[in-house]
Amino acid sequence: MNKKALLHLQKDPILFPLVKKHGIITTKTSEDIFLDIIETIINQQLSGKVAETIFTRFKKLFGNKIINPIDVINSQSEAIRTVGISNSKVSYIKNVALAIHSGSINLKKLKRAPDAVVAAELTKIKGIGKWSAEMILMFSLGRKDVFSIGDLGLRVAVSRLYSVDRNDLMKIEEISLQWKPYRTYASRILWKSLEEK
Repeated sequence: MNKKALLHLQKDPILFPLVKKHGIITTKTSEDIFLDIIETIINQQLSGKVAETIFTRFKKLFGNKIINPIDVINSQSEAIRTVGISNSKVSYIKNVALAIHSGSINLKKLKRAPDAVVAAELTKIKGIGKWSAEMILMFSLGRKDVFSIGDLGLRVAVSRLYSVDRNDLMKIEEISLQWKPYRTYASRILWKSLEEK
């Protein structure tokens, strides 16, 4: 548990009861950022359960082995389509594979780069927008201070807890600033709160 995050978040009397209930959900760095990016693309605008099913089918296409960019580049687009991935997402996945294989994106360098640089580099690839880059920062690179204003789930959670309109982006952004520099931890708690009745 991150004690500094815990001490900081206890300053928020609305969020802290949820922190006490669920605990601090720690961040970690992924061993396979390439596959994480593919999973994030698949997750775009889908429910978690549907996306998880499609991602599992995608991995089976490659025999559940470690998937590298050249595997994806050489795979037939139609074969990827058969697991439930749209034409546009197939194109985005191939764009990522080409960017990494060509060296225009260096995943090892991204691991050490500041958040803004990571987001700028990833969003150069067609199919990776701000939301996708933020998910990679949170879930793959283990960054501690990311809040995605483009994430509907986070906006719904803030709306419910703080009685603001979920489309009032400025107000939600303002609320999120009180959690700096631990906004990722706050985000994880907010997502968790959506599971409650």
